[in-house]
Amino acid sequence: DGMAKFAFGREVTMDCGCQVGAEMGVNTWVAFAGSDQDAVVDGDFAVHEAELQGVLRTLRAGGINIVAIHHHMTGEQPRTLFLHYWGRGSAGALAHSLKAALAVTARK
Repeated sequence: DGMAKFAFGREVTMDCGCQVGAEMGVNTWVAFAGSDQDAVVDGDFAVHEAELQGVLRTLRAGGINIVAIHHHMTGEQPRTLFLHYWGRGSAGALAHSLKAALAVTARK
């Protein structure tokens, strides 16, 4: 019972040459609430453009719903997109699905 949140930073290079990372919001985050048997999860994946389709397929295969895909930056390398998601089920099954989707990303 309760809530748990996890964040995984990413890093990009802006067109000015400066590095931008988790401190500026370039991260994947996961928030769980509820119980082990009946949990909800929601969050935001920061994915490089080449990772998007693999992460989408993995999340949907795990029963995770996609809410939105968008971007926050211009001129970053590699190109980074953000996707919001949510799901409901056992905490273990949701965590397994999210772990599989994280494995698709390079998490650099």
